[in-house]
Amino acid sequence: MPSAVGQEFQILYSFSYNSGPFGGVIFDTAGNLYGTTSYGTTFSGTVYELSPQTGGGWTETTLHSFNDNSDDGYQPYAGLAMDSAGNLYGTTRVGGDHGEGTVFELTPGADGTWTETILHSFGSSSADGTYPYSTPALDSAGNLYGTTFEGGTGGNNGTVFKLARGPNGWEEKVIHTFAPNAAGDGGYNPYAGVILDASGNLYGTTTSCSCSYANRGTVFELKLNANGTYAEEVLHYFYSNGVDGYDPVASLVFDAKGNLYGTTNEGGSSGAGTVFELSPTSSGKWREKILHNFTNNGTDGVGPAASVTFDMSGNLYSTTVGGGPQEYGTVFELTPTGTGTWNETILYSFVDGGGNGDDPSSPITLDALGNLYSTALGGGANGGGNVFEITP
Repeated sequence: MPSAVGQEFQILYSFSYNSGPFGGVIFDTAGNLYGTTSYGTTFSGTVYELSPQTGGGWTETTLHSFNDNSDDGYQPYAGLAMDSAGNLYGTTRVGGDHGEGTVFELTPGADGTWTETILHSFGSSSADGTYPYSTPALDSAGNLYGTTFEGGTGGNNGTVFKLARGPNGWEEKVIHTFAPNAAGDGGYNPYAGVILDASGNLYGTTTSCSCSYANRGTVFELKLNANGTYAEEVLHYFYSNGVDGYDPVASLVFDAKGNLYGTTNEGGSSGAGTVFELSPTSSGKWREKILHNFTNNGTDGVGPAASVTFDMSGNLYSTTVGGGPQEYGTVFELTPTGTGTWNETILYSFVDGGGNGDDPSSPITLDALGNLYSTALGGGANGGGNVFEITP
């Protein structure tokens, strides 16, 4: 796979030691970036803003520091979602009223401060989910959807939830409980969040499945019924068979034709992970195609843990946690050839394990000029990771 020529890598901000920026970054309409750290200076995590400065450089502002107490959540492991009013939404893995995670909202004030509201504390009942690791998804009505890795009545195997505004504030409803049985009719333990189509159906991945010893995750759809309930259909079972990828820990992405794209952290022909496409067929089934098998060859990336991002030309971008010349991770691009195959280009390899960061595990965000933004989990000037930009 070729390496890019003329790519410029720039660190926008270096975090303090052991900050843990697992989630990626998102833009607002003014060009500011927002993200989370799992630990940070308080060891409970933060929500931060990076603002570009006239003449160059970026200024970091901590919008909220989470507290390890009986009220606030802490340790956010995912990125953020923003609504049209500029409010931010996210999840914390633990904390809240029951210690098993929260969904929170941050609202900007006229004076520049941000106010946090806990929309839901997980673990409120035996049916509720626990330990969310994913970014919530917003629909056009402002409802929130997400997953929990554990909890629910199906043997503590995770849930899909919906949060909607009600007469007494935000109300949570578990819309699906993962309950694998001996017959193996579905997956469980969703690490990634869900995405929505125009009809309100939800799509996501699970990291495990009881279908067989070799089965290592699924892609599922939750179809919205006329009465407001959801019915699960497994679109693809991943297998540890030397061909398919497995262990999908990232969310999915649609293209304009309704095909789904994602990554698997392991598996494929070299065992180093894959990028895949799922396409609906006339029979109602979905057909998988492996677009790229990562190869642990000292150049290619290894172990993608983030979703892919499309640009306006139909190219795909993402990161790998490992791989590259010194095994510190990569940023890659996949370009369709027009003949059904895709060519990979390594845009950047993290090679020093220190100054420029390492272990990128977050998705890529593109600006209007095609510049790429994401986070490195470790390394950097202070050993706590960074936010970086790659300019074509």
